[in-house]
Parts: sequence; C-alpha cells; structure tokens
Amino acid sequence: MKTILIPTEDHDAMASVLESACIVGRSFGSYIEGIAARPSAGTYVTVEPVSSLAISEAYDGDAAGQARSQFESFMQAHDVPHADRVPAALSYGWPLVDAVDDAFIGSYGRTFDLIVLGRPGRAPENPRMPPLEAALFESGRPVLIAPPVAPKILGRNILVAWNGSTEQAHTNAFALPLLLKAEKVTVLTVEGGTTPGPSGEQAARNLSRNGIKTEALTVKPGGRTTGEVILDYAASNGCDLLVKCAYTQSRLRQMIFGGATRHILANATLPVFMAH
Repeated sequence: MKTILIPTEDHDAMASVLESACIVGRSFGSYIEGIAARPSAGTYVTVEPVSSLAISEAYDGDAAGQARSQFESFMQAHDVPHADRVPAALSYGWPLVDAVDDAFIGSYGRTFDLIVLGRPGRAPENPRMPPLEAALFESGRPVLIAPPVAPKILGRNILVAWNGSTEQAHTNAFALPLLLKAEKVTVLTVEGGTTPGPSGEQAARNLSRNGIKTEALTVKPGGRTTGEVILDYAASNGCDLLVKCAYTQSRLRQMIFGGATRHILANATLPVFMAH
C-alpha cells in the first residue's frame, strides 16, 4: 500500500475520502497522489440503482484548480509533506494539471497499490458511480470506498465477507497488508450467500497461516439479505473496515435481483475495501 491514488471531485464525501487515504498512508508510509476527476464528455444516463439518474453538464474548467486546492490544503493541514524525486515515508503529489475523465481513472490507476473513492449516492452532491466502476473493473487494483462520514480509525477490527468466490479470493489477497496489521479479523460467512468454493473456516485457516489473527463465523440470515447481515454484524461488533468483493453476480443481475454488493454500496457507514 505504498502508492495511493485519489480521484478528487466536489462532493460531500471528499473529506472522508482524504481522511481515509491519509490513515492508510500514515500506516504504510505511502505516496498519495491526487488527480481532478470529471464526468466523461457527452450525455450519459446511468441505470445503476445506487447512483443517481443523471445527465452530464459542461465541466467547469476551474473545478480542476479547486480540486487541487482542496487536496493540497488537506495534506498540508495534516502535515503530509510534498513528494520529491526520492521515496518518502509519507508524501503527496499532484502531477497532472488538467482534469481527467472517468475512463482515465481506470487506466491510470493500474500503477497504484490502492485507489480511494467515496461511496456513491443518489443525490447530486454525492460521489458518482462511474469513477468507482472504472476503478473496480478497469484498473485491476483494489479500491477503498470511504463512507459519508470520515472514519477516526481504519483497519484495527476488520470484517472479511467470505462467500467462497474467486472475486473474494482476489480481494483477500489484495487486502493482506491491511489484514496483517489488524488487531482482529473476522471471516464472516452468511448461509445461502455463497458460491461453490472453500468454506469460511478454510479461508480463516489460511489467513492464520499468514500470521493474521483470524476467527471464522457462519451465521444464518434470519430473514435478512446477505448484505444486511454483513452490515448489521459490522455495526454491532465495532468493525472499522469491511473487505468485500465486488459483484460476484453480473452487474445486470444485481440490478434486477439485488445483491450484497448493491446493498453495501448503498448503505455502508464504514470504509469498504473492494476488488473484482
């Protein structure tokens, strides 16, 4: 987690995004890079249920300067030094002058260890869905999704939402640096919310062999959806980070029938570490 990318926009979760990235950056001595993000050119309509139905507007050219100012002011206020040409224990940079569109986030993010974005919402002031989807499906890198309210701690008590899938295995592997630093890791399996694959006990056993303090737990849904069970457990047990794969089902199937990813993207109040 030595390099972190923050696509920066004017939305109501930006402070949480910056705070979440800074917590991770301090833990790993990371270089944190900001870029100004903007909607792709033209008119678009999104059908993803957790984002708003929106028509893009002309991008304000000054917005890139405002995004940079917000990013750099935050880093300076939090005593994060500007990066020079040699590695630093903790540093930031803003190398791109112009704003980039959503598709660029997916390609540029491939060279970073982590991309940090806000949790999408329906309101115009909320973070948009397209940057998150570009990061998840085009970068090949993990994404940390910051909640609307900035966390005070992150990564001490981690919940792994195990469903036996290839996607979750990828996500666990990406999350290993965070899992190794955690004080407590719970591997949670929801009955009926899995695909054919290893059990939660097997996943926890192999994490333990990596030196991670892990326990496995399987719970019955009790009339709730898998996503509801996961978030309820996280809230009632003081978890400060959720490790969850994105879209084990197709996105179209999730849109029509629902799914854990959809529910978590719409309702999570803790940071979520996702990969596909």
